[in-house]
Amino acid sequence: MTTDLVERVRHRLAGESRGTDPIALAEAVRAEAGGALSHDAVLAAVRQARDEFVGAGPLAPLLEDDTITDVLVTAPDEVWTDGPLGLSQTTIRFPDEDAVRRLAQRLALAAGRRLDDAQPYVDGWLPARQGRIRVHAVLPPIAANGTCLSLRVLRPVTHDLAALQAHGCIDATALSILQAILKHRLAFLVTGGTGAGKTTLLSALLGAVAPTERIVCVEDAGELRPTHPQFVSLVARPANVEGAGAVELPELVRQALRMRPDRLVVGEVRGAEVCSLLNAMNTGHDGGACPLTELIRVFLQVRRVAASFPCHAFSG
Repeated sequence: MTTDLVERVRHRLAGESRGTDPIALAEAVRAEAGGALSHDAVLAAVRQARDEFVGAGPLAPLLEDDTITDVLVTAPDEVWTDGPLGLSQTTIRFPDEDAVRRLAQRLALAAGRRLDDAQPYVDGWLPARQGRIRVHAVLPPIAANGTCLSLRVLRPVTHDLAALQAHGCIDATALSILQAILKHRLAFLVTGGTGAGKTTLLSALLGAVAPTERIVCVEDAGELRPTHPQFVSLVARPANVEGAGAVELPELVRQALRMRPDRLVVGEVRGAEVCSLLNAMNTGHDGGACPLTELIRVFLQVRRVAASFPCHAFSG
């Protein structure tokens, strides 16, 4: 199925205001091909057209695999996945560079973002049945060797502390320390590199908080899903295609303080939200928490900000 035929099918469906169900696609393919395709060729063309028009296209089966956390496209013939065994190259191939670019632009549009020559990179979120999908794409000439597309699947984490101990992630001593931190309402940081399990551990800790305590969580991505009856999640919103409408973490932290939290949790501290978090802890909100990837950099931020406070921002 040539690029020209794909475009003609696209325009026909748009002109007829029809959906992209298999019947509509098959009829549009036959009409645009002029009856020159066999039944097998029509079926193959319909599959390719669906890949062009719907969802993540040829990457969809990879995103549905529970063992895959990342799908990376670095060239039409280079599609990689990351999972329990690390990076591995798949057999999936795109017809050409234009096909990768079209998929990246369609995913950007689904995320409510713009991706074109004037805005050659994008970072956004896609809803998905398996969790949430973070999409990042860069177009040439910024990406020198062709369009680069990165998809990360964030699946809900449901392990509790007992499950983590059963899997050997923490031992009995660590479990008792974690339980003591929660019992005495100490503020704590969960630190580690990317993929180290910070979100998994924090979710388990929040699930162990007493059900009488109200947890208000502020995040960029909405990763935390602890099993707790009073868990309230606030998720940041990026700017729209016009560059307006952004709701960032510092503002959400201020809003969370008005929601009567017993515990305030920030999903990731990277910038100005550290000031709002310290303000909250300095005014009597005990038992707060946040995960940190870049501990040293944020610690220096904390030191600079905390120096202006009359009392200690953290205990524990």
